[in-house]
Amino acid sequence: MTGRMGRAAVVCAVLGVLWWATVRLAWAGVGCEDWGCLVPAIGVVAVITLALFAGSVRVLERVDVRPGRRVALAAAGTLVVFRAVGEALPSWTSQFAHAATAGVAFAGAGAVAAFVTQTGVARRWKVATALVLVALVPAALAVSWARFGI
Repeated sequence: MTGRMGRAAVVCAVLGVLWWATVRLAWAGVGCEDWGCLVPAIGVVAVITLALFAGSVRVLERVDVRPGRRVALAAAGTLVVFRAVGEALPSWTSQFAHAATAGVAFAGAGAVAAFVTQTGVARRWKVATALVLVALVPAALAVSWARFGI
């Protein structure tokens, strides 16, 4: 099981850094200076994200993390939670830190996804993992509220 989680984490970490780099290039290419370009810029980010997750299905299958589609979907859902939690954390000015953070977040999501989609894992552990992920969102909102008064 840990080998499967490790392979998924590595694939997703590479995916995360690639996602960060392509989104950064796309955002710079759109040259968003005002609100009028926000919709196309977000559309480009969405297309990049969907394309990379679709590609990750094939890569996950090639490294024997099956079913790749379920793992990719679980990783995407986990990343939504991680993104919400990330909003409560301080940001960095370093581009390297941003790339590393994307890689770590994607790797963590890949490992969690591989764990919850593993057939040999007891249902109680899958439910516990889901409950922890769900609990992270209100915890992040509480931290944000405490830090920023939102």
